Amino acid sequence: MTGAPGRAGAPAADTRPEYVSPHGPEVDARERKRDPGPVRRFRLTATATTLDIGARKVKSWAYEDQVPGQEIRVTAGDTVALTLANNLPQSTTLHWHGIRLRNDMDGVPGVTQRPIRTGASFDYRFTALFPGTYWIHPHSGVQLDRGLYAPLIVEDPKEPLAYDKEWVVVIDDWLDGVGGRTPDKVLKQLNGGKGAHAMDDDGEGKGDGKGRKDTKGGKGAKGGGKEGGEADAKDGAERPAKGAAARGGARGGGTRASARRGAAPAESELLGGHAGDVTYPYYLVNGRSPESPQVFRAKRGDRVRIRIINAGGDTAFRVALGGHRMTVTHTDGYPVVPARTDALLLGMGERYDVLVTVKDGVFPLAVLAEGKGRSTMAVLRTRGKNPVKFARPKELDGKLLTAAQLKAAEEVRLTPKEPDRIIRMRLTGSMRRFDWAINGRPYDPSQRYPVRAGERVRLSFINGTTMWHPVHLHGHTFALPDGGPRKDTTILLPHHKVNVDFDADNPGLWMVHCHNVYHSESGMMTILGYRK
Repeated sequence: MTGAPGRAGAPAADTRPEYVSPHGPEVDARERKRDPGPVRRFRLTATATTLDIGARKVKSWAYEDQVPGQEIRVTAGDTVALTLANNLPQSTTLHWHGIRLRNDMDGVPGVTQRPIRTGASFDYRFTALFPGTYWIHPHSGVQLDRGLYAPLIVEDPKEPLAYDKEWVVVIDDWLDGVGGRTPDKVLKQLNGGKGAHAMDDDGEGKGDGKGRKDTKGGKGAKGGGKEGGEADAKDGAERPAKGAAARGGARGGGTRASARRGAAPAESELLGGHAGDVTYPYYLVNGRSPESPQVFRAKRGDRVRIRIINAGGDTAFRVALGGHRMTVTHTDGYPVVPARTDALLLGMGERYDVLVTVKDGVFPLAVLAEGKGRSTMAVLRTRGKNPVKFARPKELDGKLLTAAQLKAAEEVRLTPKEPDRIIRMRLTGSMRRFDWAINGRPYDPSQRYPVRAGERVRLSFINGTTMWHPVHLHGHTFALPDGGPRKDTTILLPHHKVNVDFDADNPGLWMVHCHNVYHSESGMMTILGYRK
């Protein structure tokens, strides 16, 4: 993009010339190989607005005055041309979560583009080559934890699944505009008033300029691990809250108190202990609280594809359809060997596609805020329209499936190969200090972990903290071990390690970060850089 009045331009030249620039010829060459197809045009306006979330109306930010934003749907091979107009009081960008797109369209301020300032717009254009369930959100501060998100569906022109209906379900945790709270205020409470990672007016990070260059990343990782865990154990405030806060914070009161402490309000065995840093007053399905849920209608015997997206800022969700079993067909956009389950666990940023055969009656699509003791829902109906009170569906406590139990479909498995490069990333920090980082170093946009085009790269994620983290890689999909599914976001439990492999086939500068927005904006993110 070129700078023009009222429009956001490209960032300043990269200060590390040994790395491929997001705007370099290598990126253009890779895009041409994707053979861009028919152009599909869209326009979004990010604006401050009032939203009806069912239980109440709240002032927030959203795309086109609705939450989730209007669905973007294209066919694999199409060229997406979307103009984002920024009417917010802050700069913003748009990130295409899970899409393997050209680097200069990735939407990371100060890395792939300058922020889109108030009153300006930016034209995103790329080839959507791979089908799947994806979504869009900002990559600026904690804007994700407002109403700025929308589903992005890339249809398969050779769709192998047969179904009668398709539903897109976006689940979210909500606090913006409730009791005077905003995500920015919560972040400052959590990290002692530091706010989000500092950016100057051009979107260039104010890092210390001392980004590590070692590929293995083994040194300097002293911000977490045993040291951090011991500190947490000694601090009584780090213990999970009891009573109302542990049950989810009656009337939302738990959020402010837990934010002041920087402590997790509840626990989950599934998540290895602490469930999250923030208790939310509301949890939503497609922008609706359980007081006024969305109703999906079908006929008995209908085969329905449900695309489930976790757009939350700090909450993992357990999902089940009362009275039904689900067959998982995809995760993070990629097909898996079909697996039957009663319930699913989704970390922030994860997506699952499932098939269900509808029974006759009225059933809750139950969504539990894992470890936070609160829930929300949508409703499936084959008949009638009168309200129904639901008991907790037994499926929530039945067989639960996570990504580690899945296998990639044969057509998307990586060819077995020893890695050419291993990059060790230790997640460090503690809830007491809220000093989240990777390899002991908070985010510095000048830092690079080098890779080269054509390499098989292994990322060795080691969680040295007492908190779980959903780890997300931009611009690529990786494979979980032992034939596991292709993913771009994976749950990493406390004091656990996972090795994921990917092929370095998309040149540029790519973020790796925790998708808990309060962790990432406090420092738990870094950059992979392709060397020239």
